Amino acid sequence: MDRTLIGMLTPSSNTVLEPYTSAMLLELMPEVTAHFQRFTVTEISMREQALAQFDPAPQLAAAQLLNDARMDVIAWNGTSSSWLGFEADRRLCAAITEATGVPATSSVLALNEVLARTEVTRLGLVTPYLDDIQAAIIANYRAAGHEVVAERHLDDRGNFSFSEYDEATLVGLVREVAEARPQAITILCTNLRGAGIVAELERELGIPIYDSVSVTVWMCLKLAGVDPARITGWGMLFADPRLRD
Repeated sequence: MDRTLIGMLTPSSNTVLEPYTSAMLLELMPEVTAHFQRFTVTEISMREQALAQFDPAPQLAAAQLLNDARMDVIAWNGTSSSWLGFEADRRLCAAITEATGVPATSSVLALNEVLARTEVTRLGLVTPYLDDIQAAIIANYRAAGHEVVAERHLDDRGNFSFSEYDEATLVGLVREVAEARPQAITILCTNLRGAGIVAELERELGIPIYDSVSVTVWMCLKLAGVDPARITGWGMLFADPRLRD
């Protein structure tokens, strides 16, 4: 049987991205399946110990373990380069491909691809992060040509606690950001329950909403040669003609 196997590098304290990724891919099973390997991430802050969690060595080791199962693509399903700098993910993905021979991407690189293709210059931002993390994210996106015109963040150092915010909380934050009429809104974190609220909120607000877990699935499907439009019910991302080759 021909199968497409998608590998995900997962923060150890994350409980959201795995079930949501699997739910998105449910209609494509058993042809397309996602597989996960964890490495230690327990705090999101600018403390030295927290930044050290994203040293590439554990991620590369996790990628090599995943590739024992012959992945077609491997993704770092996390958003660390949004504050560390996008080049961190470019280097990591190049190293994964060199070590495994498999195409690699990340949540942030996927989001950046979406923003570039849809020519977003006015961006809304929703995250769970601390003030200084949020400021670094905003600065990185401004430098890349995406001005954050409205933002909300929960000022939480997490990472496990991010998963405990309910959908109603996120809906409220997205609605507040939408008041500035950005061209798109991103829910930036793979341990927030954002993916499930996207489709209904897009219908309400008329603004594309790009959730981190969703954009990672989108990019992995593209890299694996599977049409993302086969994913239905999860928002504009998967149906937008600008995002199809």
